[in-house]
Amino acid sequence: MKPLKATVAAATAVVLALTAAACGSDDGGGAGDGGDKITVGIKFDQPGLGLKTPDGKYTGFDIDVATYVAKELGFEPGDIEWKEAKSADRETLLQRGDVDFIAATYSINDERAKKVDFAGPYLLAHQDVLVRADDNSIKRPEDLNNKKLCSVTGSTSAQNVKDRIAPKAQLQEYGGYSECLTGLENRAVDALTTDDSILAGYAAQPEHQGKFKLGGFKLSNENYGIGVQKGSDLKNRINTALEKMVSDGSWDEAVKKNFGPANYKNEPAPKIGNIVK
Repeated sequence: MKPLKATVAAATAVVLALTAAACGSDDGGGAGDGGDKITVGIKFDQPGLGLKTPDGKYTGFDIDVATYVAKELGFEPGDIEWKEAKSADRETLLQRGDVDFIAATYSINDERAKKVDFAGPYLLAHQDVLVRADDNSIKRPEDLNNKKLCSVTGSTSAQNVKDRIAPKAQLQEYGGYSECLTGLENRAVDALTTDDSILAGYAAQPEHQGKFKLGGFKLSNENYGIGVQKGSDLKNRINTALEKMVSDGSWDEAVKKNFGPANYKNEPAPKIGNIVK
């Protein structure tokens, strides 16, 4: 009986060891634990910022920023698992731990900062308008009065213009920015409004180059940050990566690559922690 007991004990030890190893592998999967993968939340439908192309690739300024940050955290591009982070889902994705960080035109504000932490900002954008390249009738924000102004359903951008700047603007709400852009090209609407970075991203696409121009109105300040889970030590590590991206010129290269064809007059790279109200 003694040899049998020894065999059972040995087998039990092996099982326990294997179980512990498996658990250790699961726990090590996150960016903060030295795992071999990192999960990053991005937009899938914003050209120039975060876009999943039909062939399954990911392009845009946010993608370039996230890829650079991930590399500084020890992850190669092939180690990144991209996850769609729609605007309404971003806080939930972080709070549940579904992603390690989010780079998705994520404007820093007080309400969001109660739920998540932000590294950055890494881009200062502004609400602006996009008009047809041959339209010289909209030179000032006030010129939007009596014009057909488009934005997406549920967006506050167009309402901001109507409430604060051009009360006689005729709001046209479409299902998506691409629909607004088609309406603008077909002269069904006169202007499209949202963040200038988003507008520049659309205007910079090959099929749109030369057709549209930005108004340059700077109707609001949008400080894009990288969202992380509340209390995560990733915040400081990401801030260090962002500072390096600016200092070595990679930030400027990414801006030029993604927004250059739209003649986007971007703000200089913001200083970490400097939130422009």
